[in-house]
Amino acid sequence: MGEWYFEYEIQVNRPGLLGDIASLLGMLRVNIVTINGVDEGRRGLLLKSEKAESIKRFQSIVKTIDDIRVTKLREPKLRDRLAVRHGHYIERDADERNTFRFVRDELGILVDIMAELFKKEGHKLIGIRGMPRVGKTESIVAASVCANKKWIFLSSTMIKQTVRKQLIGDEYNPNNIFILDGVVSRRTQEERHLQLVREVMNMPCTKVIEHPDIFVKHSEYKIEDFDYIIELRHHPEEDIVYDALEKNNLFSNGDFFGF
Repeated sequence: MGEWYFEYEIQVNRPGLLGDIASLLGMLRVNIVTINGVDEGRRGLLLKSEKAESIKRFQSIVKTIDDIRVTKLREPKLRDRLAVRHGHYIERDADERNTFRFVRDELGILVDIMAELFKKEGHKLIGIRGMPRVGKTESIVAASVCANKKWIFLSSTMIKQTVRKQLIGDEYNPNNIFILDGVVSRRTQEERHLQLVREVMNMPCTKVIEHPDIFVKHSEYKIEDFDYIIELRHHPEEDIVYDALEKNNLFSNGDFFGF
């Protein structure tokens, strides 16, 4: 059974409009999985049908309804699913289309989107930007739980400073989620830890790197290597900067990592 995302903008908000559309879908034997408002004046629906022909017929008919304007009818993308689930689209950077922005009040949505990324087949490199105590690490762990994935800290300050020097047993499983704090790894001079980071970065697995800008600044990687960049702020106007951290000597004076 195929799945589609249908979105329309309301031109005339008359009584019974949604019912008419639902009835049309029912007559064509198309199932409505989820429906929600996704923006001001817009509705989104996740649809399922055994026949693609039914969707084509629906598309041709619904275009004749003057009370709405069809904006999307396509195979659902991750942002479509989340928009229907949460009632609005996730903010995305206009220039960097793989960069998504959240504020702390949206931690539930952030966990949801990361869990969906963790569940998807294939291995991804994800960076998460944010100032201290905004909820970065907690969100990654919660998303790993939601995705039923084991998480492995290579470096972290979640409870205490963690700098791993080796993995053991099933920790090498490529289905695990590997979490690395770019600041903590930047500070260490422990060669065994740096070697482990190089090893994991070359593994076909999902890696989540906090402070990716610090990580790439001192490694052979580039921001363009990341499949997704997530920005998390306490409030929309907060600047994510590292000057204060550097002035407080939170970075060592070591040179290029050579990851």
